[in-house]
Amino acid sequence: MNAWIRRTAAVGGAILLQLYGAAAYYAWTLPDNYYIQTGSTLTLHTALPLSAAPADQTVQAAADTGSDTETAALKLFGIIPVKSVEVQTIDTPMLVPCGEPFGIKLRMEGAMIVGLERVENQDGARCPAQEAGMQTGDVIQSIDGTAITSNQSLQDAIVQSGGETVCVTYTRDEISYTCDLTPAYADADGRYEAGIWVRDSSAGIGTLTFYDPESGSFGGLGHPICDADTGDIYPVGSGDASAVTITQVQKGIPGEPGMLQGEFTERAPLGQLLCNNRCGIFGTLYHNPSNETAIPMALKQEVETSEAQILCTISGDTPQAYDIVLEEIDYSGADNTRNMTIRVTDPALLEATGGIVQGMSGSPILQNGKLVGAVTHVFVDDPTRGYAIFCENMVRYGLCGS
Repeated sequence: MNAWIRRTAAVGGAILLQLYGAAAYYAWTLPDNYYIQTGSTLTLHTALPLSAAPADQTVQAAADTGSDTETAALKLFGIIPVKSVEVQTIDTPMLVPCGEPFGIKLRMEGAMIVGLERVENQDGARCPAQEAGMQTGDVIQSIDGTAITSNQSLQDAIVQSGGETVCVTYTRDEISYTCDLTPAYADADGRYEAGIWVRDSSAGIGTLTFYDPESGSFGGLGHPICDADTGDIYPVGSGDASAVTITQVQKGIPGEPGMLQGEFTERAPLGQLLCNNRCGIFGTLYHNPSNETAIPMALKQEVETSEAQILCTISGDTPQAYDIVLEEIDYSGADNTRNMTIRVTDPALLEATGGIVQGMSGSPILQNGKLVGAVTHVFVDDPTRGYAIFCENMVRYGLCGS
């Protein structure tokens, strides 16, 4: 009898240990905050049943939405505590899924330093910008109080200094700094220089993810546009969303990502670009670009590892639907642009592109009649697979400006 009791206690202890281990796993991998549709309750799709019981605390939401943020206690089997999460009630936005290609023309608010060099003259060689403490990735905003609006305006300000020390205002990691810079005379060019290479604009092609018919706003790409030299997120002063036609597809193979190739058309701009952040490129459009009807945005807890579709354009300017599978979902929020692992299964798309190619970023993902998210990255060693972002993240960090 005693032996049976000991064995039962041992088995029970092992099971209890596993349950607490599962609770710790969910506490680590599940996010700390959720949106839910007005009038509904928080439901999670997990291997083991989790319940969300309202806690005592209720606070006003930070956003001016008129909704409340409640604190809910997640419990495994309704018994074992997992963690407390914030649950905000919202009216889920109705968004038009797009999939059309668009041209990106960005103009910077200032000029970004993409390289440093030594200026040579008869007295030797020096880099004035480096001496002043500047580095690649810094964005020059003004010189002696005069705004820098282009590469040319920066060059003119340095030349007109006549070699006298100037006060430079610049930003680094969104923080403003000033420094004193003394230009050096370049014998080869016959003018004063700061010893920097700069960029003030950028252009490329991406895919529209969604259009908000109520506000005229749109989101695209699902990841930031970064400078090719510095790797920093490109700061946007202004920009245009332009009409594009896809003319050719460079098929992807393992080790060599493919690419959509297109050309800007002479049609009027589609809209304005206003924001470039970690979750995509955002702005306003002058009209609805899609023939699709508006559908609800899927909340992250509604996304399932199952079949889905993407809308993308691989020829001309009209998107088509292709089959994919959502293989894995990461709710932890460690990377806002890599929430899902997806795999292309559609034979037609695999034949034409090899899977996911550059230029498809932003292609909307549909599942169960809702807009789930957008394609963001391709796996270099396996172009049939890649990453995707939750649409909820694009709306939260893009349209909402958080």
